[in-house]
Amino acid sequence: MRSPTPGRLADARDGDDSHGPRSQVLELPRPWRLTLTAGWNLAESLGLPVAGYLAGAAIGGQAAGMVAATCVVWLTLIARKLVTRTVPGLLAISAIVLTLQTVLVVATGSTLIFLLQFPLANVALCVLFARTAPTREPLIAQLAAEVAGLRQPSSPHPGLDRFFREATWLWAGIFAASAAGLAIAMATASAGVVLLLAIAVTAGGAVAGAALSAVWFRRVLRRCGLHLRFT
Repeated sequence: MRSPTPGRLADARDGDDSHGPRSQVLELPRPWRLTLTAGWNLAESLGLPVAGYLAGAAIGGQAAGMVAATCVVWLTLIARKLVTRTVPGLLAISAIVLTLQTVLVVATGSTLIFLLQFPLANVALCVLFARTAPTREPLIAQLAAEVAGLRQPSSPHPGLDRFFREATWLWAGIFAASAAGLAIAMATASAGVVLLLAIAVTAGGAVAGAALSAVWFRRVLRRCGLHLRFT
């Protein structure tokens, strides 16, 4: 799951001005390119597995759908590795979480276990994010480079690095709260309600986390005197 250090601009490109104005600039692809990059990553990590699940479930039920989704994501991961020599973090996360979910569903065949996969998936994501948060390569920084194409200044910036670590802890907390909420729902609500809540909590948590991270990132840029531009 390890990916290259998030998008540092090459020192050769900055020349002797690595501590000048260019060192205070972060770069994003132009909007159309950004949309294409993010869309491609989401399609690989989410769209293709969902399509595989729907096809498999239509033929053989939930278990077959989970197996199909897992096969699709691992085939995509292998193809990525062979073609580009790298594996995007979002794709690796999708493969790990789907594998965990599929093993649970196929091994038991239980409706309860099928529902249990949702809080357990959130626990797994919480652990993945929390594990990288205190390191030099927090997962949010990796995802920002891979999914959004964010390129950081050539010179490390303490305020920016601290933001990525703290934002990674934020997402770990979001997944932990989602897992706890879904576990409570499983103990108090019907299977149909839990399934709807799982979809709502997953989508709502992702939207809320992304919005909060974006606002926070904007404030960090302003406070640190950093600028964002499209290239």
